[in-house]
Amino acid sequence: MKKKLVIIGAGMASGRALEHLLAADPEGWDITLFNAEARGNYNRIMLSPVLSGEKSYADIVTHDDEWYATHNITCRFDEAVVRIDRQHKVVYSNAGGVPYDKLLIATGSAPFIIPVPGKDLPGVVTYRDLDDTNAMIAASAKPGGSAVVIGGGLLGLEAAAGLKQRGMAVTVIHLMGHLMERQLDPAAGYLLQKDLEARGITVHCKGATKAILGTERAEAVLLEDGTTYPADLVCMAVGIRPETRLATDAALEVARGVVVNDQMITSDPDILALGECVEHNEQLFGLVAPLYDQAK
Repeated sequence: MKKKLVIIGAGMASGRALEHLLAADPEGWDITLFNAEARGNYNRIMLSPVLSGEKSYADIVTHDDEWYATHNITCRFDEAVVRIDRQHKVVYSNAGGVPYDKLLIATGSAPFIIPVPGKDLPGVVTYRDLDDTNAMIAASAKPGGSAVVIGGGLLGLEAAAGLKQRGMAVTVIHLMGHLMERQLDPAAGYLLQKDLEARGITVHCKGATKAILGTERAEAVLLEDGTTYPADLVCMAVGIRPETRLATDAALEVARGVVVNDQMITSDPDILALGECVEHNEQLFGLVAPLYDQAK
């Protein structure tokens, strides 16, 4: 009789783990894959070309419906897991429970939302998945639209470049003194800013967001210094945090991320975790290469 494996999260890390598992033991597991998104594994790194119009979603799909069907994987897409019952070894969504022998948590990370007034208005998006990307593409279809990107790191600048390429007037607001301060020194950050400005993107460094203004939807961004930028779309790209809420509620050991050992096993021997949600030797992971090592 096959053992039951339940996976929470159909991202790049769990997708690679599935490939390794199916290569090593193709008939050993009855696999159920949950994903809060309405789709399976795709290359999130390539969302920027989708935003800019250089690629389509079809171009970045890693595992399509046929792949899952070929490997007899039960897909529970567009179905968020709400609870893990460790005592009875059952994973619950709002549609019911699925029992497991082994559970793999691959919930990834959640975008950080600045707690300012107006953050919940329609027209305020993050930049983490295809739904966010599609929302930005839809906003850019309106002629003469303006966008404000909050966050001058790599992700924010990719969003700004894609929105500009789609014809929006774009402003980047960055809290620090120069762009991409974790990767670049002030001189390099200055050169990057000048390059963006040459493309028609407005850059405002040392800018602290005070509020997002609007009644029915986002209309402008107000800074602490009183500067206001019009915004039909506001994209928050100010950082991510490991998505640990399910693990925390299940009383697994969680520090900054879900704590795992060298074999990616959590404090429960029947539950593993990998990807951006985990912490190993007090370290978090955001790059693809270590995530693929974890999958192996």
